[in-house]
Amino acid sequence: MPPRRSLPLRALFVILAILAAVAVGERLHIIPSGTLDRLLGQETRRPHQQRKQEQAEPPPPVVARPADGIDYAEVSRQLDAIRVEPEKRRGYQREEWPHWLALDGGCLNAREKVLIRDSRRPTMLDAKGCGVKSGDWIDPYTGERFVDPQMVDIDHRVPLEETYASGGYDWSREKRAAYANDTSDPLTLLVSSREANRAKGSKGPEDWLPPKRDGICLYVADWILVKARWSLSMDERERVTIGNILNDCRASAGQQR
Repeated sequence: MPPRRSLPLRALFVILAILAAVAVGERLHIIPSGTLDRLLGQETRRPHQQRKQEQAEPPPPVVARPADGIDYAEVSRQLDAIRVEPEKRRGYQREEWPHWLALDGGCLNAREKVLIRDSRRPTMLDAKGCGVKSGDWIDPYTGERFVDPQMVDIDHRVPLEETYASGGYDWSREKRAAYANDTSDPLTLLVSSREANRAKGSKGPEDWLPPKRDGICLYVADWILVKARWSLSMDERERVTIGNILNDCRASAGQQR
């Protein structure tokens, strides 16, 4: 029997680079999840094996908001109750905030559930019923319309790093998972364009506001309600900026404080 030849070093590097690119593509939702497993032959060896289920604490009660507008009196009351203190961003690690989990034990993770919830028409799922193939979404930040789920991100209205800096640094992993995958309140997670989500990054309203100008008041009001619900803080610059925007919005709506 002839000796078995090993792969040339250059070919091995190419294969590793391709696998790394696929892994990054899955993480960014550019390619379907499970692609890497299929390339490695893992799907056929463990078709029914589930990943270790992450645990999550029950989320806090939802702070209600009228579906058709802003209750400025309630939003102002919630804002007044938020503590003001310096942020603590040092030590943030995104992997310590497990997200896009299927916390109910089903195959639909939090990302897919938000896509289904926010679509303006019934979504089309894949053959297994575990992934969204098409829908109809309007990005509240830009007003753009999308039908391809690969062209949108799921945005944490208050980003994970901002949440960490505002009090989440002291949370358990279970509470972080509850926040990162919270589908119990439509204010926490929303469908947005990839461009808007990445421009926003981990910034707060003091550094980034939606390009769609008539969406700013709702964005700031929802930011306040999410922070209030999860007992998060604001630093001084954030609090002053948000207070000024809220006052302007309230005046434009013809309401007095």
